[in-house]
Amino acid sequence: MPKIKTNKSARKRFKITKKGKVRRMKAGKRHLLSHKSAKRKRSLRRPSLVEGRQVRSIKRLLGKA
Repeated sequence: MPKIKTNKSARKRFKITKKGKVRRMKAGKRHLLSHKSAKRKRSLRRPSLVEGRQVRSIKRLLGKA
């Protein structure tokens, strides 16, 4: 079997933690920030984890299948 190529766009968006979970940044923090509350902007700063079924397909894109 040949090696799995890493999907470059996925590599920029996701990181795999030591325990094998997939970390991502939250959407909605790029523009139109003036009407969003400070609390909402603060919560968008922190990374979150990818849930459920999507983890397997993202790991495959990253070549960590």
